[in-house]
Amino acid sequence: MKEEIKLNRNTMIVSETNEKGIIVYANDDFCSIAGYTKDELIGQPHNMVRHPDMPKAAFEDLWKTIQSGNVWKGIVKNKTKNGDFYWVNATAYPSKTHDGKIRYISVRVSPTQDEIRNAEFLYKSLK
Repeated sequence: MKEEIKLNRNTMIVSETNEKGIIVYANDDFCSIAGYTKDELIGQPHNMVRHPDMPKAAFEDLWKTIQSGNVWKGIVKNKTKNGDFYWVNATAYPSKTHDGKIRYISVRVSPTQDEIRNAEFLYKSLK
């Protein structure tokens, strides 16, 4: 059975993707929690850390929200390189580079146990 990696309260996972969802930046917390090096993450689709328990509808909503210029917030279950998993309280939002290209920033912190329980209940109903 795969194990849960629990984020501590000081963990802040930050990543940036281009308009197609390809990772262009990953901070050290992202690397250490997910088990990848920066070189393994940069240039890859962000959904490489998507856990199979996550319903597609959650990510359809995320993309629809950020592509329309709004901020998306939600509780997300991700998988690590070795198949373990971790829960995050995620905020994703659009931004622009200095030359006007669209990019998406995601900041993830530790969720509460109540947030995880509520998300598990909701996601089971969506699958």
